[in-house]
Amino acid sequence: MPLTAGIVGLPNVGKSTLFNAITNAQVEAANYPFATIDPNVGVVEVPDHRLDELTKLVQPKKTVPTTFEFTDIAGLVRGASKGEGLGNKFLANIRETDAICEVVRCFRDPNVTHVDGDVDPIRDIETINLELIFADLATVENRIARIGKKAQSGDKEAKEEVLILDKLKAALEAEKPARSIDFTKEEILFVKQWSLLTMKPLIYVANLGEEDLEEPTANPYYNTLVEYADKEGSKVVPICAKIEAELAGLEPEEKKLFLEELGIKESGLDRLIKEAYALLGLCTFFTVGVQEVRAWTFKKGMLAPEMAGVIHTDFQRGFIKAETYSYDDFIQYGSEQALKDAGKVRQEGKQYVGQDGDIMLFKFNV
Repeated sequence: MPLTAGIVGLPNVGKSTLFNAITNAQVEAANYPFATIDPNVGVVEVPDHRLDELTKLVQPKKTVPTTFEFTDIAGLVRGASKGEGLGNKFLANIRETDAICEVVRCFRDPNVTHVDGDVDPIRDIETINLELIFADLATVENRIARIGKKAQSGDKEAKEEVLILDKLKAALEAEKPARSIDFTKEEILFVKQWSLLTMKPLIYVANLGEEDLEEPTANPYYNTLVEYADKEGSKVVPICAKIEAELAGLEPEEKKLFLEELGIKESGLDRLIKEAYALLGLCTFFTVGVQEVRAWTFKKGMLAPEMAGVIHTDFQRGFIKAETYSYDDFIQYGSEQALKDAGKVRQEGKQYVGQDGDIMLFKFNV
């Protein structure tokens, strides 16, 4: 399932350092604006303790985690919506992503320059968010100009579309993102066609100094960011990109010890990956056997045949049923036979809505 979150932010906030840590890739992270010119895509494993437990229980020949994509996008500056800096490239690249991870600088370091001279998380956020709003406003105004005459001539669908566009225009002119508007199901069908940047779900990533990692609330910049995010219903993930880059090169046991020394239970990257995964409404189901234990990504609300299609289109086309049981039951009973004896194995049909943690064996005939 090729869903991706774009890592965005002003120059020198730690985007590329974070991306290097996430993917363990060698992306340039130089200390000057526009060091990242072309988008870099990295595929990362989604941390899931359930896969580890299933592997211990089944002892398969191979274990395959599910994955998620992050895209590192060139730094944005004020005026990007008018083409300043690498603005047009930035906006085009972010339009291709499904969600936004906005990295916000919350650390002080005189050796790392700030594009606006000093550290101010809210100003930085508003710089980026306003550029996205301006870009969407241009999209909406262009659409109104294109369809306005058709609406005036009495075309029913065009009139409905203009009403939605007018609602959007008013919100954007008030500097509110499109996602802040409550749309009906019918309206959403129109809105999706326009690929608006401010409709994309968003997470703020607070890039902290090492000294603030154990207790982020000791950092006033972080607290200001959380307060801002709470008002718009967004989440904040505290992280120290510099530390995460160090963690990325360690073996699992070394990483665990390092985290214990830092006084934290989970790396910021692992939390970010899981938060981005959840932000897009993604869930995980498993296939389990002695040859392979594997995690698969599916969209919340998917029916069993669609989940089968995640593995192979033939599975969906010829779907008959899905032999299904839950991860929790499997851990409790310890084997498939014990599950069957306890009546915990279900035969689910085409209308079954998949649940996170389902273990499934698909029966199909093509």
